[in-house]
Amino acid sequence: MDSQDNLSSTGRRARGRPRDWDDKTSQNTIKSLDRAMEVFEFLSEAQGKALTTIATEMGQAPATVYRVLVTLEGRGLVEFDAVEQIWHIGPTAFVIGSRFLRRTSLVDRARPVLRKLMENTGETANLGAERDGSVLFLSQVETHSNIRAFFPPGSLSPMHASGIGKALLAEMDAGHLERTIDGAPLTAFTLHTITDKDALLADLETTRDRGYALDGEEKNLGMRCIAATVFDVNAEPVAGISVSGPTSRVGANDIPRLSLAVIDAARELTAAIGGIRPR
Repeated sequence: MDSQDNLSSTGRRARGRPRDWDDKTSQNTIKSLDRAMEVFEFLSEAQGKALTTIATEMGQAPATVYRVLVTLEGRGLVEFDAVEQIWHIGPTAFVIGSRFLRRTSLVDRARPVLRKLMENTGETANLGAERDGSVLFLSQVETHSNIRAFFPPGSLSPMHASGIGKALLAEMDAGHLERTIDGAPLTAFTLHTITDKDALLADLETTRDRGYALDGEEKNLGMRCIAATVFDVNAEPVAGISVSGPTSRVGANDIPRLSLAVIDAARELTAAIGGIRPR
């Protein structure tokens, strides 16, 4: 880009934010927009809700929620099912989310790595990163087998019951790890879910020592996941890469072979984004 592109007509460099950027008081926020985003985020987590249900669960007036929904509908961010009388997230939300994914080279550079990992292992390959204490799945290359794991981009999963989540937790600094674990309940999803903090910390120590995390039917019965950490230029965990599949194909005897493939893929992606593995 030309160096003049960031200069205004007065010759001063254009700013990307105002001088009072750090001032988050009410004078610098738009309450109606903030309320609209609350409704939008709520609907994104609770798809298929009637107006009265949304208003009741959010503690908002139905008229206020309706105005927000109609405004968002005009932009394609939500849509209304006239037959069922319920609201859903609209197609524009996906378009905007896709633009976010394209912003980072991580997703672009991960695609060939994920595809090779799937071909080498025969199982679905996944890429995920931390978002607000959960795993946000960014990309996936599905196996050709009939029975497969499915984590579409944009899906969220609890970190303590996810292979990628535990791979990221295992490489966090102590403070970040403590805040993340204490910030969300260790919910039990199956009989195999780790719900005790000390037991989880011990599992994370094992993960660090062997170089990969294992989700052994901890989120879904009959499904197993093996994951390893991807590091950025500061040698900090930025993402996790994994393979997942049914226990009938990802058995105990398959873990050594599959874990090596996952570790190699994580190292390849780390190098591809200019990352550095910790010493």
